[in-house]
Amino acid sequence: MNYETLVPVIGIIQNISQSPNNCCNQTITINTPNGVSNFILSPETVVIDSTQLRSGMPVAAFYDSSLPVPLIYPPQYQAQLITILQNDETVTLDFFRRNLTASDNSLRLNLSRSTRILTLNGQRYSCAPGGNFLLVYYSVTTRSIPPQTTPRKIVVLCRGQ
Repeated sequence: MNYETLVPVIGIIQNISQSPNNCCNQTITINTPNGVSNFILSPETVVIDSTQLRSGMPVAAFYDSSLPVPLIYPPQYQAQLITILQNDETVTLDFFRRNLTASDNSLRLNLSRSTRILTLNGQRYSCAPGGNFLLVYYSVTTRSIPPQTTPRKIVVLCRGQ
């Protein structure tokens, strides 16, 4: 998976329906502040923590911006990665340098003992997370430049995943 081209859509799951043509696929409708978006959930879609999705859940669904999408309304994307969010939580996916600063300097991470650091398959990650693409869950940031946060959870997207 090319993490550099993944774009998030954040919102609340409005509806989940079975695909009429393929029993292994589902269509998830997400209500966002900018309107509704549909995501095709296939067997290749990664659902963080293997959580069963339900209507009413706040989620971030990532699609690959380098893939073609049909020009229809509401927009429809192939979901590459979906994660559940807690109330008032933000998620970001970016490459973080070894000093835990995002590649675009949009965020700096301060780790604490309570920060859970996991691999994509849910296993504990015991190395330094910097130098990787990280899926970072956080709620508040400082007003500094770059903003700093102590994340609740980090999922390390190791090369080759």
